[in-house]
Formats: sequence, C-alpha cells, structure tokens
Amino acid sequence: MNTELTSAVLYLDDVSVSFDGFKALNALSFVVKHGEMRAIIGPNGAGKTTMMDVITGKTRPDVGTLLFDGSHDLTKLDEASIAQLGIGRKFQRPTVFESHTVRDNILLSLSGVRSVFTTLFSVTTKDERERIERLLERVKLSDAADRLAAELSHGQKQWLEIGMLLAQDPSLLLVDEPVAGMTDAETVQTATLLREIAKDHSVVVVEHDMSFVRDLDVMVTVLHEGSVLAEGSLDRVSADERVIDVYLGR
Repeated sequence: MNTELTSAVLYLDDVSVSFDGFKALNALSFVVKHGEMRAIIGPNGAGKTTMMDVITGKTRPDVGTLLFDGSHDLTKLDEASIAQLGIGRKFQRPTVFESHTVRDNILLSLSGVRSVFTTLFSVTTKDERERIERLLERVKLSDAADRLAAELSHGQKQWLEIGMLLAQDPSLLLVDEPVAGMTDAETVQTATLLREIAKDHSVVVVEHDMSFVRDLDVMVTVLHEGSVLAEGSLDRVSADERVIDVYLGR
C-alpha cells in the first residue's frame, strides 16, 4: 500500500478484538494527528493494553482498519516490521540493562542489528557520541551517564528507558503509565519531558494519574469496554456523566 489514505499518524476504525468470547476492543475508532500527544484513560479492563498490543502487532484484530503514517496497514505487519516503521513502545515497568552504565544503555539502543558485544567493544563514532550526549541531556541524565543503571531511582530508570526509546528514532511513541511509582517531583518532571518530546514526535500516553494528565494539557480519549466513551479536554471529559459513572466516581 503506497497511496496515503489518511493524513493522520495513527488511524483506527472499527477495530475489534475478542478473547474467548470477551470483546477486549469493540469497534474502537480514533485518530492521532502528526505531532500530537494524546492521553488515553479509562478503568481497568477498558481495552487500553489491548489497544497498544494491536498497534504494535502483538495482537491481531478480528476486524477493523489500522493505519500508520497514512498508508501502512499495521494489521498485515509483524512486531519487528512495525517497530522498524517507526512505532516505539514503552511498557509500564522499565526494562534497562542494569549491569551497564546509563550511557551504554543509550548506546545499545542505537546499535541496530549489532550484537551487545560488538556494540560495547567497538569504537563509537563522533556522531554516535554526540547523539548519546544529546539524548542524555534531553532525559536529564547527563550527570548520571557513568552510573550503573541499577543505581538509578525508579523515576530515573523510566527516563532512561524513554531515552532508549528515543535512540531508536521512532516517529510515534506509545508510553504506558510512565509515572506509576514516581515521586511527585519526578511526576512533574516527566510531564515536562513528554511535552518536550511531543514537539518533534507523536505521542500516545496511557495513564491513570489525573494530575499528571492535567499537566500534559492534551486531548484525552476515554476508553470503556473496548470503545471510545468520550473525547476532548480533561475538563470536558471529567464533566461527562458517563465518565464520572464508570471511571472517575462522584
């Protein structure tokens, strides 16, 4: 498929997924524009994880249209091919190389098809070194560059993994509950970091922390029972009686 069918970076239309008769996604439809950051909220079991699984190729939809960057049909691609297209995913629990330094973690993410041994024991180029330093500065870990990843706080490990994701140069980042377990100060800093990243990337953030979502100041999509329940600013969806009933409470 070479013809651009949509100007959106991510286009889902009527996407459904069933597991043993349970509809995890039920005619899910929404669009993310190029350069947009979108927050996805909703109760447990709303379909948020399945949605991310479908976008990244981990789960195949039963029906529906799923396009990336205008023309790439994600339903026909495997996980590796989707990652190579430019979709990066950060899971809730950070996964870093704890026995390596922060700088080497970023280097390993830059390595492409090279092995860990080849990457760590080869001479890095000037361009690679400069890019690593820029990424470390962006995720506020320059001062920790030579520390082992195992020594970082939980929040710092989350930032390191975001830096590792950026090192792969995706155009769309899927970020799952990035502030779970963070201190208040780390949460505020993470909101600032994601707003900066969204200046030159498209970002989808799944989150439960409403204070953090408010700090992001972006359009919010509320999922419930595998479908979009409401969409708009956080103030707008927070005032929706249906959202109050199924998620926010009274």
